[in-house]
Amino acid sequence: MPAIGETAPDFELLNQDSQSVRLKKYRGHKVILFAFPQANTPNCTAQACGFRDQFPQIETSGAVILGISPDKPDTLKRWKIDNKLQYDLLSDPDHNILNEWNAWGKPVLGIIKLRRTNRSYWVLDEEGIVIDMQLGVSPEQSVTRALNALSRT
Repeated sequence: MPAIGETAPDFELLNQDSQSVRLKKYRGHKVILFAFPQANTPNCTAQACGFRDQFPQIETSGAVILGISPDKPDTLKRWKIDNKLQYDLLSDPDHNILNEWNAWGKPVLGIIKLRRTNRSYWVLDEEGIVIDMQLGVSPEQSVTRALNALSRT
């Protein structure tokens, strides 16, 4: 799992258009990466639309947004269109990247992990260093905290 102060590991996933996206392609830009459990659900829609609504501010700061979930690209494409999202949504159906970033398996009572995505976010600087992150965060807090971290860079 990448930690604050460490370089985020590169990965490659398909986006909503089934096009390959590599994280290292965004070196030179700040990145907000957020993990969400499932498209077309109320909390995930609130989170994604929260980032959508702050997109002008995020874009002005020179940052990009990437969402990641276990959903298939076609599901993400419909959800992106329906909610007018301006950024890429990445598909991790095998949970490989979500697991590597410690966002797969939602902790319950500190002893078991449910087999689902743990809503999380990471903010990376232009060199790909993690400058802020939160595992297990509410939809609203993920947007607010990520924006606060972005404003400190």
